[in-house]
Amino acid sequence: MKCDILTIFPVMISSVLNESILKRAQEKGLFKARVLNIRDYAADKHRMVDDYPYGGGAGMVMKPEPIFAALDEIKKEYPDLRIILVSPQGRTFNHNIALDLSREKKRLVFICGHYEGIDERVKAGAGAEEMSIGDYILTGGELAALVIIDASVRLIPGVLGDEESARYESFCNSLLDYPHYTRPPEFMGMGVPDVLLSGNHEEIRRWRRMQAITNSYYKRPDLLKEVKLTDEDKKILDEIRKKG
Repeated sequence: MKCDILTIFPVMISSVLNESILKRAQEKGLFKARVLNIRDYAADKHRMVDDYPYGGGAGMVMKPEPIFAALDEIKKEYPDLRIILVSPQGRTFNHNIALDLSREKKRLVFICGHYEGIDERVKAGAGAEEMSIGDYILTGGELAALVIIDASVRLIPGVLGDEESARYESFCNSLLDYPHYTRPPEFMGMGVPDVLLSGNHEEIRRWRRMQAITNSYYKRPDLLKEVKLTDEDKKILDEIRKKG
């Protein structure tokens, strides 16, 4: 996975890219990211990236010229781009999209907006797809872009130390995750479920599956409509429903 991030606050992006799993993924050569300051592509001496909106109204709008100049520069090196404009108006990001991005062969470009938004001609002229991480407004697109990048990079084979971690995390199988426990076996009067201490791998597997289905049933019942349930899963679900 290779990407460029266009932003007017490059430190916000680079500080996260240089920590934890994202840093290690780059060191392994499994992920490459470049942060570009949109101001560097502004033509005027003040490096202006925003202007007043036509028709009036509050706030400023990001200008199209610097963004297109940055995109033109990237295209000289990477002609085949997939451009993503992080925006609350876009389709909602999810695990399946993250998996798709983790396998993307094209050069990804994330455009981080600010102020009241970006000139509409950026979306239309650049063929950018809008992507949202939820129905709320952030100060800028940087945090949203980082969420999308982080969720996608961790799905690249070899990025995580334990490949099973990514395979069994929440949403990978359209279900929420099961509860996790570690030492000590008792803490503040609360113990670890006996089945996890039993050493019986089949019973542990079934308990975890039951817990995943239970979590999904009570917290996100909509997810159960998407998953293909086995006969065993259906029996577990029947047990849960009987308990009320």
